Amino acid sequence: MKEDDKGYIQGVATEALDIFATVAGQARQRLEDGFHGIRPDDLTDFNVATDRNALGRIQQLNQEKYRNLVTLRDEPAIARVVVDDFGGNRETYYICRTAPPSGIGTARFASNRAPIAHIAALEVGQTATLPDGRKVEVVERSLLRPRREKDVWDSRDSIVESKGLGPLTIASLRALLEELAVEADGDVLGQLLAEDQQAANIVEGIRRSVITKMELRDRPVLDQYQDEIFRLPLNKRLALLGPPGTGKTTTLIRRLGQKLDLEFLDPGERATVDLVAAEGGLPHTDSWIMFTPTQLLKKYLQEAFNRESIAVPNKRIRTWNDFRHELGREAFGILRTTTGSGSFVLKDTTTYLSTDTQAQAIGWFDDFEQWQRARFLEELSQSAQRLEEDRDTAVSALGEALSAVLRRSQSGSEAATLIALATEADKAAELRSKLKGETDQAIRGALSVQVRKDNGFLDALGDVIERIKDQSASDDDDLDEQDEQDTEDEETTPSATKRQRAVTAYMQAVRAQARATATGRSISKKSRNGVVLEWLGDRALEQASRGEIGISLVRQTHLQRFANPVRDYFHRIPSRYRAFRRARQQEARWYQGQAIPASELDPLELDVMLLSNVRGGGDLLRDPRIAKNLNDRRWAVLEPLARRNQNQVLVDEATDFSPVQLACMAGLCHRYTRSFFACGDFNQRLTTWGTRSRGDLTWAIGDIDIREINVSYRQSRQLNELAGAIIRAAGGVGDVGVLPEKVDSEGVKPALLESAGDFLVVVDWLSARVREIERFVRQLPSIAIFVNQESEVQRTADALDAALGADNIRVSPCPQGQVMGNDSDVRVFAVEHIKGLEFEAVFFVGVDRLADLHPELFGKYLYVGTTRAATYLGVACVGLLPAQIAGLREVFVPSWESGREDA
Repeated sequence: MKEDDKGYIQGVATEALDIFATVAGQARQRLEDGFHGIRPDDLTDFNVATDRNALGRIQQLNQEKYRNLVTLRDEPAIARVVVDDFGGNRETYYICRTAPPSGIGTARFASNRAPIAHIAALEVGQTATLPDGRKVEVVERSLLRPRREKDVWDSRDSIVESKGLGPLTIASLRALLEELAVEADGDVLGQLLAEDQQAANIVEGIRRSVITKMELRDRPVLDQYQDEIFRLPLNKRLALLGPPGTGKTTTLIRRLGQKLDLEFLDPGERATVDLVAAEGGLPHTDSWIMFTPTQLLKKYLQEAFNRESIAVPNKRIRTWNDFRHELGREAFGILRTTTGSGSFVLKDTTTYLSTDTQAQAIGWFDDFEQWQRARFLEELSQSAQRLEEDRDTAVSALGEALSAVLRRSQSGSEAATLIALATEADKAAELRSKLKGETDQAIRGALSVQVRKDNGFLDALGDVIERIKDQSASDDDDLDEQDEQDTEDEETTPSATKRQRAVTAYMQAVRAQARATATGRSISKKSRNGVVLEWLGDRALEQASRGEIGISLVRQTHLQRFANPVRDYFHRIPSRYRAFRRARQQEARWYQGQAIPASELDPLELDVMLLSNVRGGGDLLRDPRIAKNLNDRRWAVLEPLARRNQNQVLVDEATDFSPVQLACMAGLCHRYTRSFFACGDFNQRLTTWGTRSRGDLTWAIGDIDIREINVSYRQSRQLNELAGAIIRAAGGVGDVGVLPEKVDSEGVKPALLESAGDFLVVVDWLSARVREIERFVRQLPSIAIFVNQESEVQRTADALDAALGADNIRVSPCPQGQVMGNDSDVRVFAVEHIKGLEFEAVFFVGVDRLADLHPELFGKYLYVGTTRAATYLGVACVGLLPAQIAGLREVFVPSWESGREDA
C-alpha cells in the first residue's frame, strides 16, 4: 500500500476513534449525571393547560432523548462522509443512528433519520443536493461499526473508500493504528510481523461478515434506492418486493423509526399527526402496528427494532391469527362469547372451502360483498314497504319517508344510504320503543300470572335453561331463528342470576312464539326457544293475544332496521354470511360438499366478514361528521374499528397473507395518515391462500405504490445461483437477486446426501458437516436444521446433540418455532417456521419426504430454505432428490472438504 494511502487511512481511523470516544463519553456522562428531560416550561409551541396531548408529548420526547443517549453511548456513529461543494470546500459529516451530539470539533453530525443523511447512502463520486440547496459531491465514505472493548473504542469490518482508494474492508481500525505505529518504530522484525497483520486486516473490496447469531443482519446504512424508499412521505401506501436478503425488512424497520421520530417529520406530516391527536387518537409514537406470519418472526424482529431505538410493546407486533381473533370476538361481535354476543365458533384447523377458493379469495369476497349488500338493501326496501302499508298512520307516514330516502340513494354507495337513513333513525327508534314497551308489558303480565300461581316457576324454568344452555345440538336451529328476528331482545349477562336468566328466556321464547303465529312459521323443537316453549305448554301467551302481539313484534322488527340502520348493517353481517354460505353451497360454489355446522367458521371465512366490517366501517369513518361523533348511538358501532385505527400499518412477508387479509390490515390505517408499508416476495409465499400477484396487491390496497429491489446482500454466489435454478425448476416468477458490486460473494457449493436409507446415517452426515463448518469459519456460526414436521424436532435435536457432544457443540430443539438455546447452539426447527430467518448455514433433513408432504409448496419451501443460508447449505435425503430438482444434482458436493479438493 502506498504511503499516502496509509496516511489517509490512518487519519480516518484516528479521527473516527477519537469521535467515538468523545461522543460516547458525553452521552455516558449525561446518563450518569441523571438524565434531565424537557419540562413543560421549555416548550413554546403548545400550551400545557389547553393541549390535552401536551404532557404525553413531553413524555414521548423525554423517552426518545433517553434512548438516543443510550444509543450514542453504545454506538457513537455509523458512517463518516466527506463532501465537496465543487469550490474546493470540504465538509465532514458523521452520521449517527439516532439524534446526534453537538459541538464536537469541526465535524458535523446528523441523525440517520435526517434528510441530509442521504449522503451516506451514495457511492463515492455521486452528487447530492443538501437541505440548504447546495450541490455537493461525495468524495470520501466510511461505513463504521463501533465496538467498545476494555474501555477502548474500535470499529470492526469498516468499509473505507475515497475517490482514489478502495473500497477496502478493514477488520479493525484499532489494530490498523497499532500496526502502523510498529512500522514507524524502526523495529525490522516488528515491521515484518506488522505487514503480515496488516495484509490480513485490510482486504480489497467489501467482505461479507459471518452470521454468528440468530438475528436480522444489521445494515446501519442502506443503499441509495432503499434509502430513498424509507424517506418517502408518511401518507404513502407502499409495497416493497424483492428476493431474500435484499433488505426489505430492514427498510421497513428504518422507515418506521424515521416516521415515529417527531423531530424528523416534515411540517405537512407533523400537521397530519396533530390532526389525529386532536381527535383523541393514540400518541403518534404508539400509533403503529406490524403484522408477521409467525410468532418466531415476531421474536426475531425484536433486536432489529431495539437497534433503531424503537420501543416495541407486544401489542405492536402481531400475528394475523391472534389479531383476527381479537377483531372477530371483541371488535365486531362475530365470534361467540360468554356474554351472549357473537354466534360463530372459530375452528382454526378446519376448512370448509373448496380447494380452488383459497386461490380465488378475491372473487369469493366480491361475491359475498355484492350478495350481502344487495340483501341488506332488499330487506330495507321490504321493511319500508311493510311500514308504508301499516294500518297505523304514524308508522305508514314514516314508511313513506323511508321509501323515499331509499329511492333517492339507489345509485349511491351503501355508506351514503346509511347516512341518509340516519336522519330518520330517531323517529323509527321512538316508534319502536313505544311498541316494545306495550308488548313487553303484555308478556311480563303473562309471566306474572304464572309466578303468582307457582312461586317456584322461575326456579324450575332456570333449571331447564341450565340443562340446555350447553347443548350444541340445538345451535343450528337457534341460529336460524336468531337470523329471523332482528329486534334488540334482552341478552343475558354473565352476572345475571338464575331467575334473571329464566325471565330472559321466557321473554325470548314467548316473543318467538308470537312472531311465528303472526308470520305463519314454525319454531324448531330442537332450538332453545322450542325446548322452553315445550316445557311451558299452556303457560305462555294465550292463543287470542299471540296474533296481535306477534303483529306488533313484526312491526318492531321492520322499525328496528331503521331505528339504527348502521348498527343493523354491521351486526347482521354474520347472519347474512350464514345465508350466503348456505345458498352458494347448494350451488356447489366456493364451499366443499359436506354439511357445514351453522355455528362454525374456518379462519378464512372469518377474514371475509372482517373485511366487510373494515371496509364498510372505513367508508363511514371517512366522513369527519361521523368520526367526531362516535358517542352518538347512530355511529357507536364504528367505535371499535376507530379505536383500532393506526397512524402506520406495516406488514412483513406480505405474500404469506391473503389479499383479503392484507385489505383488512390496510383498512386499519387512520384516514388522515393512510400510511401502509408491506414487503414480501411472491416466490416466498408459503401459504396456499397467500397473495400471488401485483393484481392481488392492487385489489387489496387500492392506490398501492409497488417498488422493487433486487440487490441481495445475504448469499454467496454459489447459493444465489442455486436459488435461481430452484425458482426456474419450481415455476416461480421473476429473477433471483443480483449480487452487489465490489462485494466478495464467493462461497462453497451446497452439500448433498442421497440414499441415506436410515435416520442415523443422516445424523452422522449432519454432524460431520457441522464440524467442517466450524473448522472453516474458526468458530461456530449460526446454524439451523429444518425438519419436515413438528414431531421430528425433538428426535433430531437429541440424536444430533449426542453425535456432536464430544466436540462440545450443543443442539437445541425449537418446538413450535420458539427460539431456544444460546447463540452458539445448533437449532432445530420444523420447516413451517422457515420464513424470514437468516443463518450462516442451513440444513434440510428429508427433502424427498418434504416433496410428498407439500407437493404444491415444495419448490417454495426449498427456495425459501436455500435463501435462509448465507454460505453453507446442506440437503439430506433418505432416498433420492425429488424429481422436480433432480436436474440440479450436479451443483452439489458430498462434503465441503471434497468440494475444496475438486476445486
